[in-house]
Amino acid sequence: MPRSVNAVASRARRKRILNQAKGFYGKRKNVYTVAKNVVEKGMTYSYVGRKLKKREYRQLWIARINAGVREEGLTYSRFIDLLTKKGIELNRKVLADMAMNEPEAFKALVASVK
Repeated sequence: MPRSVNAVASRARRKRILNQAKGFYGKRKNVYTVAKNVVEKGMTYSYVGRKLKKREYRQLWIARINAGVREEGLTYSRFIDLLTKKGIELNRKVLADMAMNEPEAFKALVASVK
């Protein structure tokens, strides 16, 4: 009985890893065993990076809101507290965008909660 090696599937598996390693430096792009390790590590970095991105954007939005609110004589935490007490449900992304791109509307919002 002839030996069965399933060459099609194993070649496809290697090719997929090497395609993901395109653009890497040296052996990392064309030696399968090295590329496999580097691609796997890169996948973990990208997974963690997706979580960090959310964290960093929230920090940025809070900093922008804080800067906009301090011009009106409030602090960020006091402003958020006043918003929740008034029942205004705007998320930080929208508030930060207002503070940056529509300062007059943002000032009106701050004045309404004061």
